[in-house]
Amino acid sequence: MPATADYQYQLHILPQVSRTFALTIPQLPDPLYTVVGNAYLLCRIADTIEDDAALDAQRKTQFAEHFIQVVAGSADAEQFGRELAPLLAAQTPAAERELIAHSAAVLRLTHSFTPAQQSALLRCVRIMSNGMAEFQRNADPHGLPDMAALDAYCYHVAGVVGEMLAALFCDYSPQIAVHEAELMRLAVSFGQGLQMTNILKDLLADRERGVCWLPRSLFAKAGYDLQDFSADRFRPEFVLGLRQLLGIAHGHLHNALRYVSLLPRNEKGIRRFCLWAIGMALLTLRNIERHYRTHAHFHSGESVKISRFTVKTVIAVSNALTTNDRALSFLFHRISRDLPKLPTD
Repeated sequence: MPATADYQYQLHILPQVSRTFALTIPQLPDPLYTVVGNAYLLCRIADTIEDDAALDAQRKTQFAEHFIQVVAGSADAEQFGRELAPLLAAQTPAAERELIAHSAAVLRLTHSFTPAQQSALLRCVRIMSNGMAEFQRNADPHGLPDMAALDAYCYHVAGVVGEMLAALFCDYSPQIAVHEAELMRLAVSFGQGLQMTNILKDLLADRERGVCWLPRSLFAKAGYDLQDFSADRFRPEFVLGLRQLLGIAHGHLHNALRYVSLLPRNEKGIRRFCLWAIGMALLTLRNIERHYRTHAHFHSGESVKISRFTVKTVIAVSNALTTNDRALSFLFHRISRDLPKLPTD
C-alpha cells in the first residue's frame, strides 16, 4: 500500500536528517508520533531551502512559496522535488538532498492526516517559510538590528513550531486542551529557548558562512561592535553581551519547564519529549557559559556540544522524574545555578 510505503520512508529518513528528533519523537504516543515526525520533515524541507548555498534569495523565495502550495495541496509535490533537488548545492548534506527528492512521499503522508492536523502543519509551514524568506532577503553578516528582530527570527523558525506542537497536543487530548491558552503562550517561549541555544552554540559556524543572528544594539550597549566579531570576539564587552543572551535563553527554558508542568502526569511520552529537549539545551547553555567564564574559547559548536554520555544521562534522569514536577524544578535550578537569568518579555 502506498500509505505504508510512505510511512516506512518517514521512519527511514527521520534519523538521517536529525539524530536528536529521531530520539525524542518516538517518545510520543502513537496518534502523535507519525504526525509530529512528518511535521519535523516538513520543517526540515523548509529549512533546507533557507540554508542552501546554491540558491539566491529570489530562488529561495520562489521555492518557499511553491512549498507552501504543495503542503496546502494546491501544487504537485512530485514536480516540487524534481525542480528543487538538482539545484541544491554540492555541500548540502546527502540526507537533505534525498529528502527533497522524495518530498512527495512525505507530502502524501501529510495529506492523510485529519483536517485539524493538516491545518496546524500548514499554518506552521506558511509562517516559517514566509518568515525565513524575509530574513534571507535582509540577512546581514553583522547581525540583526536589535532584540526585537531576534525575537521575530526565533518565532518564525522555532516559536511557530512550538505553537504547532501545542495545537497538536491539544487536539489529541481534552485534558491538555484545558490549558490551551497558556500552553500556546509558553510554546513560543519554549521554541525561542531552544533556538537561542542553537544560535549561541553555532555562532562561529554561522559567521563563517556570512550569517549572524546576534542583536547589534544589545552588543553595542555592552560596548562591542559586531563588525569586529571575526577579528576579536573574546573581549570582555563581547562576553558581557553574550551573557545577556545566555540569561534570556535561560529564562525561556524556565518557561519551557512551566509548559511541562501543565501537561497531565499520565502523558509521560509527551512529557519526556519535552524534557529531553529542555535538558539537552540547558546543559549546552551551561557548557557555553563555562567556556567563556574560564576563557576556554571554543572554535566551533562541537566544543560545547554535550557528549553522548550526557545525552544518555539526560534521558535516564528525565525518565526517572517524568511525573515529579518538584524534583524537576529542583534539578533545573541546580543545573542552571551559574547561568544568568533575565526577563524574557
